[in-house]
Amino acid sequence: MNVYKSYDISTLLKDNEYAGRGIVIGTSPDKKNAVCAYFIMGRSENSRNRVFVKTSETLKTEPFDVSKVSDPSLIIYNAVRKTEKSLIVTNGDQTDTIYDHMKEGFCYHHALVTREFEPDAPNYTPRISGVVKPNGDYNLSILKSNLGMPECVRYFFEYPAHPGMGHFIHTYEHDGDPIPSFEGEPTPVEIDGSDIDAFTSTVWDNLNEDNKVSLFTRFINLENGEEETRIVNKNK
Repeated sequence: MNVYKSYDISTLLKDNEYAGRGIVIGTSPDKKNAVCAYFIMGRSENSRNRVFVKTSETLKTEPFDVSKVSDPSLIIYNAVRKTEKSLIVTNGDQTDTIYDHMKEGFCYHHALVTREFEPDAPNYTPRISGVVKPNGDYNLSILKSNLGMPECVRYFFEYPAHPGMGHFIHTYEHDGDPIPSFEGEPTPVEIDGSDIDAFTSTVWDNLNEDNKVSLFTRFINLENGEEETRIVNKNK
């Protein structure tokens, strides 16, 4: 008997007014697809003034209204990139750091020891990152402040693929001032259904209506590598 509990992702999202930015990675119940989601939320006008834009090589954040951008340094970045074998998804420009290190033959861990949390005191927003491997196994990590102090602690998690299961990590535990960083291990979650549209709706519809900004989801066929992608932007 499995004594460990997994959680309903819709409940976790609905009960958290401000999770910040979040990554969900797992496997569909039919074992056919690796499943990935990345969402961004925002409280300030600058943070809410964004959309996800997909190019042939990346998924990036871009300003919705360029005239309203006050500080692009931490809100504009490549959120998703692919190497020949892996999918990289993060909440900042460490996407490029991981990509560059992997292209040189190193791993995501080697890349992230060169980085730390975002320089936005007093929040010290964590950097969260995920890597999906060709067989569906995945890594998650978080670089965060040490109990609110301006020093970095780094946590790395490695998970085997299991049908209908995944893990969820986000930048903030909940809303606050300053905003408290995510605590503990990534939360085990149930991946319900084998349809990307249903999965996308589950995530998007349960994010706080005022604070949600954009959502990216992807299903990767584990047999042939074919991909399905959905992008939802509140700003249209």
